[in-house]
Amino acid sequence: MKSRFSMVPLVVLALAACAAAPPIMAQQSLLQDRVQRIDFAINNEISAGKIPGAVALIARNGNVVYHKAFGNADVHMRTPMTTETIFRIASMTKAITTVGVMILYEQGHFQLNDPVAKYLPDFAEMQVVAEFNDDGTIARTEVAKNPIRIIDLLTHTSGIAYPFIPGPLQKSYVDAGIIDGLTIKALTLADQMQLLAKQPLLFEPGSRFNYGLSTDLLGYLIQVVSGQPLDRFIAEHITDPLRMPDTAFYLPVEKANRLASLYAYDEERGLVSAHEVAADIALDDLSYPISGAKTYFSGGAGMSSTARDYARFLQMLLNQGELDEVRILSRKSVELLRTPRIDLDDDGEPEISLGFSVTNDLGKKGELGSVGAYAWGGAFYTSYWIDPAEKLLAVFMSQGRPLNSDIDERFHTLVYQALQ
Repeated sequence: MKSRFSMVPLVVLALAACAAAPPIMAQQSLLQDRVQRIDFAINNEISAGKIPGAVALIARNGNVVYHKAFGNADVHMRTPMTTETIFRIASMTKAITTVGVMILYEQGHFQLNDPVAKYLPDFAEMQVVAEFNDDGTIARTEVAKNPIRIIDLLTHTSGIAYPFIPGPLQKSYVDAGIIDGLTIKALTLADQMQLLAKQPLLFEPGSRFNYGLSTDLLGYLIQVVSGQPLDRFIAEHITDPLRMPDTAFYLPVEKANRLASLYAYDEERGLVSAHEVAADIALDDLSYPISGAKTYFSGGAGMSSTARDYARFLQMLLNQGELDEVRILSRKSVELLRTPRIDLDDDGEPEISLGFSVTNDLGKKGELGSVGAYAWGGAFYTSYWIDPAEKLLAVFMSQGRPLNSDIDERFHTLVYQALQ
């Protein structure tokens, strides 16, 4: 999987098979003449060499009404994409970890406004950066006035950063050996979070938003409070009860051939193996999650899944915490999860809830959608959203970073224009 190769002729992409699962009750939820626009747009993007392939799924009123695969899972090997293809979902892992936190919260183990240090003492005395040198090193820190609370981790207002995202803490994180979460190395979540505890915060906890390793720290909180490794806790409490057999941190050998290959877009060569272009890929080896030590469980980025599996997880949330007579969360917990808390732009759009981006003002959004719809995505070109008003969920999965495409955004529009 480390082989370097350039893009095969575009005609291969254009002629790649489009496998489709028969829609269920589609006539009651989607306008079929408009559904074809979705197919046309995705196929055009593949023919133009902007994405290798994709799987798209739409469910409405509790039924899957669209589930199709397009293009190739591996361009070089000409392996067709199928609805059973497995994708690295990166930050779409965050929603699953967030639900794990809420499960423990509902069991009475903690309050969301509790300081994290109450359960993870290494985070008791944090420093906040006060000054930086011109070379990006930290010149001075001050003692944090406020503790990091669990709710600060859920909303990315903890002051914790990501190593792969350029910023004031990047050099300090990298020098300390802190990873982004996707690794084949023999690292553990406990060891990494102890390194993180020694790093200063970018700002006072709770004061503003910054995307970072907050959800990895939540994964560590789950481990400590539950007494189980994060992968076992999630399997026992979420993926197994919801019948999500292809969702996990690491893939068994028998499923390796179903993993979509990862690409990047190069202006001169088109699609190439991701490491040829993507310096900020946040992945130390393209063989993840098949090879390596398989000891690090990143609650913020480490899982892989299929569109079908992930849709079952989303349907549970859309059903206010229950699916197929299995209750994962209470109705009130789901209500809290999707309630806006942080206004990123001080203008009402978008807003951050406890783990999601929420549409709070459709006029300011300026695109098709619904007030109250909540969403997130992954670094490797996967995304989803849930729309309670329309009883709708949608998943779009391709595989690349970076890609020269906005089809994931246009898919959003194409879904809404096809609603009955």
